[in-house]
Amino acid sequence: MSVPAAYLGVILIWSTTPLMIKWSGEGAGYLFGVSSRMVLALCVTSLLLVVWTRKPPLHRAAIKTYLATGLGIFMAMMAVYYGAQFITSGLVSVLFGLTPLMTSVFAAIWLKERALTINKISGVILGIVGLSIIFGSGITVGEHALVGIAAILVAVLSHSITSVIVKSIGADLHAMDVTHGGLMVAAPLYLISWLVSGDSLPEQLPQRTWMAIVYLSLFGSVLGFILYFYVLKHVEASRVALITLITPVTALLLGQFLNNESNDPLVWIGTLLILIGMSVYQWGSLMRQYVRLY
Repeated sequence: MSVPAAYLGVILIWSTTPLMIKWSGEGAGYLFGVSSRMVLALCVTSLLLVVWTRKPPLHRAAIKTYLATGLGIFMAMMAVYYGAQFITSGLVSVLFGLTPLMTSVFAAIWLKERALTINKISGVILGIVGLSIIFGSGITVGEHALVGIAAILVAVLSHSITSVIVKSIGADLHAMDVTHGGLMVAAPLYLISWLVSGDSLPEQLPQRTWMAIVYLSLFGSVLGFILYFYVLKHVEASRVALITLITPVTALLLGQFLNNESNDPLVWIGTLLILIGMSVYQWGSLMRQYVRLY
């Protein structure tokens, strides 16, 4: 598989995922939306493994990878679905734009991928300033917006830590094995959470809701996870996280045009600062060299 093609595929899927998450909880509740998504995705990966006559390895490193991936999926997606009830789909993606900064810090500490230079520290500071501006807009983007923002930040933390842990284990697994193994851990946890919550099965799902669940299961979970872990296997963890440099803008636009979402101007300003911060973090040295030449 072409790594650039897989990278582009992840960008396209992640751009549409926040909006689909919003739609998948309509008329059913966020717990049903995320639980049904993961169970359906597990069924699909199981079927694919049967068709391909593939048996995922069960050595120690593989099991550790499955556990780390599954727990990461459970914690991150639970927080995302909960937080998405209170903020726009575009803002969900914007906050996930902090993933490169957070992942890079953990990668520098645990994987020794790169040292924290003045460029990287400056990028982190810009990202924090952008986040602060978005927090400041919380009173205008919804009554419980701060709760939603905090939940998404928990998801970002979980996702970043999981990426670095999987990379540090270095099990050299096929992307399908990692996806299936992670879902084997996450899906039962979601089912238990849904049953414990006492929610009942919805009598009827709106068409947009069940279509969003199917989309998230096939593309957001199965294909998206396969492509993501394939890219993660071949690219530095900090560079994989750069995918979220593009998706905040595309998700904001999709939410505005397809879901009639309105975003406070401060959200756009905060988004711009976060994106600039990520750019400075990754390409600050090149930017300075370019300025010197001209």
